[in-house]
Amino acid sequence: MTHPDPRPATRPDSVHGARPGTDAPPPARPGTGPDTPRGARGGATPGAGHNAGPGAGPGAGHSAGPGAGPGGRSDGPPGPEAGETSPAPVTLPVARECPFDPPAAYTALREETPVAPLALTVGPGGGTGWLVTRLADARAVLSDRRFSHRNELIGLPIPPPFPMAGYTPPPAAPGAFIKMDQPGHSRYRRLVTRRFTMRAIAGLTPVITRLTAEHLDAMARSEGPVDLVTAFAEPLPVQVMCEMLGVPDAVREPLARHFAVLSRMSYTVEELIAACTAVAELLTDLVTTRREKPGTDLLSELAGNGELSDEEVVNIAWALLGGGFDTTANMIALSTFALLTHPEQLATLRARPELADDAVEELLRYLTISHLGASRAALTDVELNGVRIPAGDTVVVALPAANRDPAHFPDPERLDITASAQGHVAFGHGEHQCIGQHLARSVLRVALPALFDRFPDLRLATDPAKVPLRSDMLHYGVHELPVAWGAGG
Repeated sequence: MTHPDPRPATRPDSVHGARPGTDAPPPARPGTGPDTPRGARGGATPGAGHNAGPGAGPGAGHSAGPGAGPGGRSDGPPGPEAGETSPAPVTLPVARECPFDPPAAYTALREETPVAPLALTVGPGGGTGWLVTRLADARAVLSDRRFSHRNELIGLPIPPPFPMAGYTPPPAAPGAFIKMDQPGHSRYRRLVTRRFTMRAIAGLTPVITRLTAEHLDAMARSEGPVDLVTAFAEPLPVQVMCEMLGVPDAVREPLARHFAVLSRMSYTVEELIAACTAVAELLTDLVTTRREKPGTDLLSELAGNGELSDEEVVNIAWALLGGGFDTTANMIALSTFALLTHPEQLATLRARPELADDAVEELLRYLTISHLGASRAALTDVELNGVRIPAGDTVVVALPAANRDPAHFPDPERLDITASAQGHVAFGHGEHQCIGQHLARSVLRVALPALFDRFPDLRLATDPAKVPLRSDMLHYGVHELPVAWGAGG
């Protein structure tokens, strides 16, 4: 899924020499963002996680020349008249009043200041970037090569997990294609694309169906109540991705555990170093094994094609697995929560199973788990919706706000599985659009109907207000979702 990690990506080995108590280099995950495979989040930096890459750098772009202020207008559309002041930079909205709705602050921004000055925390620039909240502008930024996805150009819109002085993001590591522009991006992406086409993913449907049934069988044996996150939502996507890549059973649990640390918005230097070191070592050992004993899986294909170094294969795997271990899991759990609290929509889905595809698209639009957005940096001065974006400035695309834009979706604040969600940007847009989007959709289309078919009386086993939300994580969702059925709970 899409999945924006507002933290720039770095090399998995970049933190190995960091010492606790010093300004450790950013984490070692190949980049992520709405463009990452199913939300894959490889290689971020401490604080980097804020992907999506929001922000080009504090103040980035204030190379615009005299007269360019937070409003970003210098030689373009006229700036404020004498005596007027430019809009003050806003902070990235994160506070929610409803578990399924984006922060309320987005509504006023989208209506009144759709391209708003945005306060950034660390990274390139001087402290201010831009926040885009309308769908048309979001799609324009994400499809325009004048806006770069290069790691070293993008600043952060939210604070890093621990104090960092003078942080300068490095270029993306070899293989971390998610944080690259052309031609590097397409060079790596083409090596894995054929495994993620609609036809290739259709061939995985029997595997997804089998794994789904196995987890639901295990749930049924427990007699409930259970935490749907740990019993179903998390292990299913992990298994699917691992089957695809060729990750053996013994490696899956430790990889998932360490990726879980890197999916947080807060951790210590020690936790960062330990997680990045462990992931790098596990993947390096796995790549070595696949070179010596290849199979038919994707890692064997990458390791044996003769074009890539071990480092490149490790970083590609890091990006792909990051998505498989996080975003689709969040969508399964959050979608279940949403449907259980919108019983009329669940009843419609049960009565009309042919709506499964439409339901998945609407849930993707309505929930938009990439809550930190997707970031780009302007390579040249660009006019966007009447606002001049100076070269060097970071632009953060607020995906949740764009997916609630009433100019495109007639009733955007309502979950309606019979409505068209065409044009949503839950997976990003343009050439960096999530490479794993078809896989994510396939898992959701199988998992959600199967869950409600197997447990027709599934219900929450706790007060909805007590469900712990993942507002503190790089991708939104729920930490736990207690559910029951039958007489259980």
